[in-house]
Amino acid sequence: MTDSTALSPSLLGWAQKQLGAPLTVSDASHPRDNSRVWELGRRDGVRFHLKVSPQPLMYERETFALRSAVPSLGAGTAPQLRASSAEHLALLLTAVPGRPLKELALSTAEECEAYRQGGTLLARLHAAGDLSGPRRREAEGALQAAADGADKHLQKAGDRLTPAEHKLVRDLADQLRLVPPLPLAFIHGDAWARNLMWSRELAQAGWVDFERARFAPAVQEFVLMSCGAWTGRPDLRTACLGGYGRGLSSEELHALKGLAALDAVTCLVWGPAHNDPEVTARGRRTLDRLMAGVFA
Repeated sequence: MTDSTALSPSLLGWAQKQLGAPLTVSDASHPRDNSRVWELGRRDGVRFHLKVSPQPLMYERETFALRSAVPSLGAGTAPQLRASSAEHLALLLTAVPGRPLKELALSTAEECEAYRQGGTLLARLHAAGDLSGPRRREAEGALQAAADGADKHLQKAGDRLTPAEHKLVRDLADQLRLVPPLPLAFIHGDAWARNLMWSRELAQAGWVDFERARFAPAVQEFVLMSCGAWTGRPDLRTACLGGYGRGLSSEELHALKGLAALDAVTCLVWGPAHNDPEVTARGRRTLDRLMAGVFA
């Protein structure tokens, strides 16, 4: 987690120029070593977030998403971009009401409603992207690209996987090359409980953190939830897909299995490298389910 004092004078000065001074500053980073987010409070009580992207590609993706598709979600359900600085890889964003779902103790009914609304918002986002030209080609090639990256990730994971797990992941990755054309979309790309907001006061959900937004098969949106919050909670899956407006086809479910295997390997590499035990645990749990034949 980033200490609030790490906000540089140049970045604070840039934010003050956009919002006015003085500003209160508090750390709002995720508990991992590459997260740099601060909450800024203005004198009138309005809150904003100042986010420094971990790398240029994430900055470019989030900036594009916030300028193009994200406004379709509606006021208060996603951040609005107030300003951006390519020099600092910085984004100045309006705050979304509520707190991340993973930080809240909700009733079953509230949790299902949050996922139902989350699914509705994802449907709007998926329909908002312009899938013409190179963007369509990017989306159509996403499963092939995922399969092509399997060996690299498996090599990095090394003995964190057993030989049998290595073989299973390779087999499932190879099957992604054979999947017929799937519905395409502009996806959030990091849709899970850490980025799904819920405001009890407004009974309203929202999505944040669009740094992995991209054009891809729509099913790729549901990998993280299938490997995380939906595990053992079919009610949450039903609620989210109900809000989304459709279930997943048999072809999408087959692709989801292969994508989950690749996500598991990525988690077992990325989680330890970035001191994120939650991500690491997700990867191990997913592999165990796949090996047991109970992933659905």
